Amino acid sequence: MRYVAPTRAAFDRRLLGVPPLSRWAFAHDLLGSDHWPDVAALNALPGRDAGRTFVTQDVALLSDGLHYEERIANHGAIATRADNWHDLLNALVWLRYPALKRALNARQMVEIALMGRKQRSRPQCALTHFDEAGLLVVLSDPAMLDAWDVHDWHGLFWRHRDAWLRGDARVEVFGHALLEHALTPDTLLVGKALVVMGDASVDVAQLCANVISDGSILRDPQELRPLPVSGVPGWHTRTDEEAFYREAACFQPLRAGRTYPPALLG
Repeated sequence: MRYVAPTRAAFDRRLLGVPPLSRWAFAHDLLGSDHWPDVAALNALPGRDAGRTFVTQDVALLSDGLHYEERIANHGAIATRADNWHDLLNALVWLRYPALKRALNARQMVEIALMGRKQRSRPQCALTHFDEAGLLVVLSDPAMLDAWDVHDWHGLFWRHRDAWLRGDARVEVFGHALLEHALTPDTLLVGKALVVMGDASVDVAQLCANVISDGSILRDPQELRPLPVSGVPGWHTRTDEEAFYREAACFQPLRAGRTYPPALLG
């Protein structure tokens, strides 16, 4: 079933106080306002990528016949629908993670040159999955990666609970569709993760942007690890209950034959 975000009037502003939306404090005025920001307001925000401008998506814009990614690469124009959560959140991700967004756009352009505007390659699917539902995860303990490899969610989140609470394990939500789903209370969020083994000093966004740019990752959707991010302590109302990690529908077992690539090294 297609997800339908709440109206702006119906949006529960209390969600701005809990992850993942609490991690986007720079945008709380825009997210919590009674009114939609227009592209002029978005373009006035600090952090906008040089050479990239948010433009209103309308019939006139689309009449150029360009692919969405071509318009960004060739004209620096990020098509943004008015009064739309999905596109507003996409704009906020551009402001927070410009290097990652540029890397994805450049890789998409390589694939469009190969496939044309209508066909999609496996790398394009991987790039799009990460763009929409991506997570950036840093772990310092190999035992946590071992638990993740076999979908031992109780082990990853409950036995290693202190690591998440101390910040030895951390996650950042990059995908704007995942952030959109977070607009609905008590949603069980599952994202598509890239994982880095490292410490608190790792600039996970820049590291991932570098390896995406050189084409060494995101060549196939199967490279992305599913992560029920609602299991991170404090991200859901039930994460203080051990039974949550046994019962919640988001904690799926490993599919037979499924394996994951090694973590990136920070």
